[in-house]
Amino acid sequence: MNTILQNIWGGLTTAQPLDQINLVLGVTGVVLMVRRSLWAFPVGLAAVAVQAKLFWDATFYADAKLQGFFFVSLVYGWWHWMRHKGAAPELPVTKLGWSSRLGYFAAAAALTLAWGAWQQAHTNAVMPYRDAFIASFSMGAQILQVRKNVENWPVWVAVNVVAIIAYWSADLAYTAFLYALYLVLAFAGWREWARTLGSDRSTAAEVKNA
Repeated sequence: MNTILQNIWGGLTTAQPLDQINLVLGVTGVVLMVRRSLWAFPVGLAAVAVQAKLFWDATFYADAKLQGFFFVSLVYGWWHWMRHKGAAPELPVTKLGWSSRLGYFAAAAALTLAWGAWQQAHTNAVMPYRDAFIASFSMGAQILQVRKNVENWPVWVAVNVVAIIAYWSADLAYTAFLYALYLVLAFAGWREWARTLGSDRSTAAEVKNA
C-alpha cells in the first residue's frame, strides 16, 4: 500500500508542468460539465489541446488525432448549448429512448471491434481491444454529452472503470488514480443530471397543466 501511495504522490509532485496543467483543466472541465456550465466548453477545448500536445510529443499519434474529434465535438456542443442560452426554457437535459440507446451502443461496439482488430493486425498494442473500447465509447459519451443526454454519464462510468482496471494491472497507480477521480465525477454528473432531468419534466408538466 505504501508503494502505491508513493507512486500516486510521486505522480502528483513530479509530473511535468504541462501534465499538471492537463490534470487541472481536465478535472475543472468535468466539474463544470456536471454543473451544466457553458464554461465547460472553453476549458474542455483547452484541455484537449494540451492533451493532444502531450500525446503527440509522446509519439501516440492516434491518441493525439483522437483529441481532434473531441475538439470538434466540443465546438459543436458549445454552439448547440449557446443557441438556447437565455431561451425559456434553456436546452434541457434529455433521456434517450431504448432504440436510440441500442443504436449508440451498437455503433460504439462495432467501432471497438473494427478498431481493435485493426490494431491487433497492424500495431504492437498490448491490449488492442481495450484501447479501442476506451476510445470508441469515449467518442460515444462525448457526443451524448454535448447533446445533453443524461446517458453520457453511465458511458463515462464504464470507460473509466475499464481504464482504472487496465492501468492498475499495468502497475500505473498514478494513472489509475487520475481515472478514479474521473469515475467519482462521472457518478456525480450522473446523479446531478438525472436530478435535473426529473426537475425539468416536473416543470414541463406543470406548464402543460396550467
